[in-house]
Amino acid sequence: MRKLLFESLIRRPLTERPPLASGRAVDELARALDGAARKRLGRSLSIRAVDAGSCNGCELEMHALNNAFYDIERFGIRFVASPRHADVLLVTGPVTKNMREALKRTYDATPNPKWVVALGDCAGNGGCFAGSYAVMRGVSEALPVDLHIPGCPPPPIEILKGLLTLLEGVNSKTGAVRS
Repeated sequence: MRKLLFESLIRRPLTERPPLASGRAVDELARALDGAARKRLGRSLSIRAVDAGSCNGCELEMHALNNAFYDIERFGIRFVASPRHADVLLVTGPVTKNMREALKRTYDATPNPKWVVALGDCAGNGGCFAGSYAVMRGVSEALPVDLHIPGCPPPPIEILKGLLTLLEGVNSKTGAVRS
């Protein structure tokens, strides 16, 4: 125990390096996203995260948006606990057969206008879980997907860019995303 204590005093702590994106770039991107949300919805964007059977890699990157570096809540973009308060369903992981019904119910509980974003490679096509007897190939097998953000896992800055693309590409009359 004593040896461990002395080693911990000498050794530098293990920490991650800060993200490569500059704070100014993240601020501009988050402000643009909030402006697009207010233009389309008349208010801030509310996101409901749904884990449909993932390895949690995408959730770690998605929840990094709330950490001290990104802090998207300061721009009014927030994660909500209930689908009844959400504008966007951010779905991660391949949809497992046991989660299909729950995902559909979550979608049905979300008020219009609503958009579905498939986050990560697994949500897009099953990723490393593709071919398993327990999963479907992606979110599009269960719900209509408006946007897919690729990556395994996609970094937080790409998630912000994807959400901005979603809101800027939305046709305000139909609620559909322009391709």
